Amino acid sequence: MDSAKNDSDISLAQAQQQVDEWIRTYGVRYFSELTNMAVLTEEVGELARVMARKYGDQSFKAGEKENLSEEMADVLWVLICLANQTGVDLTEAFRQTLLKKTNRDKERHKNNPKLS
Repeated sequence: MDSAKNDSDISLAQAQQQVDEWIRTYGVRYFSELTNMAVLTEEVGELARVMARKYGDQSFKAGEKENLSEEMADVLWVLICLANQTGVDLTEAFRQTLLKKTNRDKERHKNNPKLS
């Protein structure tokens, strides 16, 4: 098993497979879906804290680090866990979302004077 690959290009399907391999090798089992939903919420909160300090009006407290990429990766990890647990193919889901957004919003944002 090579879950810690340093490949610069990784597909969503590969990420889902690598997370599943890691869970089965090191994590014993997935947390329940409800627990992972709570963990996802926690991780999004940690990302929000960094965003508020880096891009918002708050400042970092002594000892806090600007770990934006780490927090984003933590959110992605738990989201992948939830996808694996619930049988969601993230590649197909992302394709469908991109298609939906393109069909719905292809002119909307171009015509939004707030974005000019």
